[in-house]
Amino acid sequence: MKNVNPKHETDKLIHECTTIIVGEEQSADGSRLLARSSDFTAMTSINFEVHEDTDFGPEEFVAKDSAFHCPLPKKALGYTAMPDTLFPGEWGSCGFNSAGVGMSSTETIFSSDKALAKDPYVADGLAENCTFNIVLPYIHTAREGVARLGSLIEYYGSAEGFGIGFIDENETWYLENCCGHLWLATRMPKDKYFVTGNQSRYRDYDPNDKDNFMAAPGLIEFAKENGLWDGKGKFDFHEVYQRDEKLDTTYNYPRVWGLQKMFTPGKKQDVTKNTFPVFAKAKNKITLQDMRTAFRFHYDGTEHDPYLHSNGREPYRPVSIFRTQQTHIMQYRPWLPKAIGCISYVAMGMADLSVFLPLYQGIKSYPKPYMMGSVGRADHKSAYWKFRKVMTLGMMNYNAYAPIIKAAYAKLEAENDQRQREMEAEYLKIYKECPMEAQDLLQHFSDRLLKRALEVAEDLEIELLSRLTADVEKEYLFHGA
Repeated sequence: MKNVNPKHETDKLIHECTTIIVGEEQSADGSRLLARSSDFTAMTSINFEVHEDTDFGPEEFVAKDSAFHCPLPKKALGYTAMPDTLFPGEWGSCGFNSAGVGMSSTETIFSSDKALAKDPYVADGLAENCTFNIVLPYIHTAREGVARLGSLIEYYGSAEGFGIGFIDENETWYLENCCGHLWLATRMPKDKYFVTGNQSRYRDYDPNDKDNFMAAPGLIEFAKENGLWDGKGKFDFHEVYQRDEKLDTTYNYPRVWGLQKMFTPGKKQDVTKNTFPVFAKAKNKITLQDMRTAFRFHYDGTEHDPYLHSNGREPYRPVSIFRTQQTHIMQYRPWLPKAIGCISYVAMGMADLSVFLPLYQGIKSYPKPYMMGSVGRADHKSAYWKFRKVMTLGMMNYNAYAPIIKAAYAKLEAENDQRQREMEAEYLKIYKECPMEAQDLLQHFSDRLLKRALEVAEDLEIELLSRLTADVEKEYLFHGA
């Protein structure tokens, strides 16, 4: 272990997310799903990146916004990423590599003060900004991703709390760290779904079950030796290592409660108590549309709906919030070639007032507007700000304008879904005999679809601005005699 610094931040509520994972027997089409919203600030744009395979990659990672640095293998897989505009090559957030492994990084979580007193965070250790880019290019399976990330946590220490997911053709894994150098990862059950919002969810850990658990060496022993667990009864990872405070009862519990109620409506649960199951069973198989709906969730139509009631001080924190930078739904369909079988549906900005766009693993580039942006000031060129301007106008009068946005994007998503089915059918006909032609087909499809989304956003901006102008005129008419 590296030397540690006792300073840590338990009150940090800036980088926040909601994560949903679905096993293949729980999904409607047999695919596996790994999804997360990335909630930070509306004022910083997101860029899409594509990195190619290389035998001559950088031999050291040096963070742009922290003191962390570490050596890297020269040989690196190609991968896609979605960083903040300020930090290219960092804060990757979501993507697939050329081996077909996907990664979502990170869900902010918090360890308890008592655990951190025994193994503090490391000030210059592994933070959320660097985990993605030092792991995804160097792994060939989800399990390998857990092992690499775990070893980095053990050696460098964690600078903060985080949960990170990995997905491949066979498995989905989710890792939660705790205190400075300890962590636990679990393989996602095939027949369940998992929901978390800025809290550790894990409870069970069986060190003898190597198929379903991976963990830092001595996870249980450390707890015993340092008075975190008395060794009596069942070992509970959350109780032993993680935070559970009054703040969680309104900020985190309601999201888990609300999403589990959405997927499993018959289950009665107390929103004020952290007794939610770690892995739950949905009433019906979960579809891609269900996932889109889940990430648009804001206690719709209830007394806790902040947008319906124009209440920016609503105590229940919604899943979909204005300062979301992007939401991704990673889908793995192992029966298809990975170029089209690995896909991320991404909504830029607030999912409730945005459109989910399909990003295929096999594409080699994105239209220029998706690879640029500005910070602290809107622009006219980047995709991020085109979508952001629409949702900002929508929030000026949510009840009047949001239905217009939702209708336009619902129509576009339905059209895109159909176009995808048609393109994928054509791709499958030709990819074995004409791989380059298949690649061109995929790239042209992606370019057209992403450009079309910008056109829809631009039309919405004009429509909303026109309506807002008319509304302001009515309010301040001063018509005369």
